[in-house]
Amino acid sequence: MTKNVGATKLLEAARDLAPVIAARAVEIESGRRLPADLLAQLKQAGFFRMFLPRSHGGLEVDLRTGIEVLETLARVDGSTGWTTMLGSESPHLFALLSRERFDAIYSGGPDVIVGGAFNAQGQAVVEQGGYRVTGRWGFATGCEHADWLFGNCVVLKDGQPLPGVTEGTPRMRGMLFRASDVRIIDTWNVLGLRGTGSHDITVEGAFCPEEDSFDIFLGQSSVPGAGFVAPLAHFVLHMAAVVLGIAQGAVDDLVKLASTGKRRLYARTSLAESPIFQLKLGHIDMDLRAARALLREASDELWVACVNDPATAAKIAPRLSSTLAWVTETAAGVVGTCYQAGGAHSLRDGSPLQRRFRDIHTFRQHAAAAEGWFGQAGASLLGQPTGFWT
Repeated sequence: MTKNVGATKLLEAARDLAPVIAARAVEIESGRRLPADLLAQLKQAGFFRMFLPRSHGGLEVDLRTGIEVLETLARVDGSTGWTTMLGSESPHLFALLSRERFDAIYSGGPDVIVGGAFNAQGQAVVEQGGYRVTGRWGFATGCEHADWLFGNCVVLKDGQPLPGVTEGTPRMRGMLFRASDVRIIDTWNVLGLRGTGSHDITVEGAFCPEEDSFDIFLGQSSVPGAGFVAPLAHFVLHMAAVVLGIAQGAVDDLVKLASTGKRRLYARTSLAESPIFQLKLGHIDMDLRAARALLREASDELWVACVNDPATAAKIAPRLSSTLAWVTETAAGVVGTCYQAGGAHSLRDGSPLQRRFRDIHTFRQHAAAAEGWFGQAGASLLGQPTGFWT
């Protein structure tokens, strides 16, 4: 896949910022968010507008470029990679609004960030012209620097949930608010990915106009272009890129540690000279290369479908979700091997290997990476219903 000049510059910017981000990894984690000046550098580099159409001041890069950028950032710091990923996906979510609202949101500039939650943890009561919304949503990554925040809701009328498209399920819609109208509750005290600032957000009795509501899972994009076909499938592969970056960072950390001449207690040779260590290092390197090859193959397959035959994108979605599940499983094994090989060094607070270990296992709890997605792919191969992606 040939990259345009903008895509090449974006990748170069990610590599150039790597040492800056690395030097601030401890600060990012302890502050539980991206520092404001670092966030400004990420914006200036173009990461938050990389998927935005050029017509609105964006870079409009292809999927493969996007995942390479996200892996590069996550390789340095998982929280930075994850937070940038969510922010860069803002155009996909805004595109679920009308084209007029999309244009209005970007009328002031391209670096507009939305945060929020996909889980329907709120209620939206139908009123004239919109909805009266109450809810509290968890895991709102980047909420402290977002311009807009949304929460998915069950839609109610006359005290009862309205029926959804699928029989037996309620209607759900995302409700969008300016960040200043949403209260952030400081809850992000967790094992890993601490720098993402994924606090809870809440509104109570807030009015959301109909034009600022959207269907997160079944909505159609108002913006043309391959990058806006099947956005959830794109999101799945973005997550896999961040996971790969975390694992590659752990391998980098281990190689750096071994290069210092580290010798495990009671060992006859240093790590670098140990045949067993060399074997394990070679094995996990191949694991990562295989995972990266699968991710690139999946991203190219999705991109071709989005360009040439958008209707087929949904058909390959179960396989994309199982790709994320497998990449996550593989990456967690790689990081676990690195953590164990680091010995006592891995135990200490401030150890990058400890941070990688915590980050990967925090992400592994994400519903999008659950083992059950393998079953969805299996059902698809058998011609059976695939649940979420049907």
